[in-house]
Amino acid sequence: MADDGQHQESAIVENFVDKESTLAEEVPIVSAPDIHDVTLHWDQHPQNPLNLPARKRSILMIMVSLAAFITSAATSVVTPAQSAIQKAFNVSFTQSLLPLSLYTFALGSGPVIGGPVSETVGRMPVYYVAFPLGALFTLGAGLTSNFAALCFLRTAAGFCWAPMLTVAAGSIAETFSAKARGGMMALYILMPFLGPGFGPIFGAYAVSRHDWRWTQWVILFMTIPCLILIAFTPETFPPVLKRRIASRESDYDIPKSTLLANTHQFVTVTLSRPVHMLFTEPIVSFICLYTAINFGVLFCYFAAVPYMVEKVYSFSTEQAGLVFFSIVIGSTLGFITLVLCDIFFYRPKLRNLPPGQGSPEHRLYPAMIGSIGLPLGLFWFAWTSKSSISWASPVAAIVPYAWGNLCVFVSTAQYALETYHGNVLASVASAMSLARYVTAGAFPLFIMNMYKALHLDWAISLFGFVAVALVPIPFVLFKFGPRIRAKSKYETL
Repeated sequence: MADDGQHQESAIVENFVDKESTLAEEVPIVSAPDIHDVTLHWDQHPQNPLNLPARKRSILMIMVSLAAFITSAATSVVTPAQSAIQKAFNVSFTQSLLPLSLYTFALGSGPVIGGPVSETVGRMPVYYVAFPLGALFTLGAGLTSNFAALCFLRTAAGFCWAPMLTVAAGSIAETFSAKARGGMMALYILMPFLGPGFGPIFGAYAVSRHDWRWTQWVILFMTIPCLILIAFTPETFPPVLKRRIASRESDYDIPKSTLLANTHQFVTVTLSRPVHMLFTEPIVSFICLYTAINFGVLFCYFAAVPYMVEKVYSFSTEQAGLVFFSIVIGSTLGFITLVLCDIFFYRPKLRNLPPGQGSPEHRLYPAMIGSIGLPLGLFWFAWTSKSSISWASPVAAIVPYAWGNLCVFVSTAQYALETYHGNVLASVASAMSLARYVTAGAFPLFIMNMYKALHLDWAISLFGFVAVALVPIPFVLFKFGPRIRAKSKYETL
């Protein structure tokens, strides 16, 4: 990012891309004798992803965006099918939520699996193998007549599709120049937030007009164009491309034992360090706590909204599904807020800093603004979900929560990824992903018991009080961030 701000990327998520590229360059990959010669001419080489024709870059962009949308939509697409799953498999309401929760748990493995593999064998082998496997498991989930098999197949599908939410950032960074990268990354980062909003809409119409199995068929149908696009998408990871070119031109074979050693080293660090940072690094701990609870509450809406609108307002399944369009609206508004904060707050502050210096705390403006939307949306939803008040009020209350959730998540993630340097970034990303998806999968499992014990108004209000208690986190990090960073045991800015 240029110091004078004139060539800074326009998207609010550009930092994800830069850090992904930095991490990729630090992965230890053995060089063939002629890789140095390839590197000298790499800027003009036709296989350099930055030199790909616009058609191939467009294919890659559409593919990664669609894959991220499908992966995230598959989380919530089953929520309208809870009653149908209960009847089909003779299970309780809580048990009927397991296909949602287990799939979400599996998504937490994305950085753990996707990162090491994609930076050892390349980006595309991950897509070639993982995405079709996820589609096959989704097919199996739609065909099974056994509840245990349904839970297993959904978990396996989530495990296979988890890298779709992590590998794409590197692919975009390697394919688009800094000037064009911002807009592309902005489009991509919006997909995992739109997916959970559209998922219940797709699922509601599938269940009401067919049966619960069609929640899986809808997702499966969307995978077909993505599978076709994957077949025409080129590799983008420069170290692997350079290695292939050098190997082809010099008949050099890289020892497999070395590749295995590199993979073992990377996986070991990725598995152990995130847990350590989660409990020893205050910045990582507080950000993970904040975003994990926010995502957990967001996923509670998938159980709360159908329960509320069907019981209080007598909505049909399709009408209940359309309510989730509020999440789409809120996420879109959050994205706009992030862009405006980047243009009017972050960039001017960066221009005023000395050359070569940065201040990640200025990334926290959207989180400080959006943190107000979280308790506002929760209390609004809790106390207007009554038959004496129009259904439009609790439905509108979801918008500020979704808006605040996106602002807090992207802003704090940018802050964390700008704070830490080197291969520590992979551990930070893993810690945030694991905490976020584990909580998101766990919360829906106990939410109905909360509703029954506390009733909807006080159950949601309890989350509101928690959201109020968490509001100071971005403000504290903004004020004391430099002091906290100075005491870190890891490499920081």
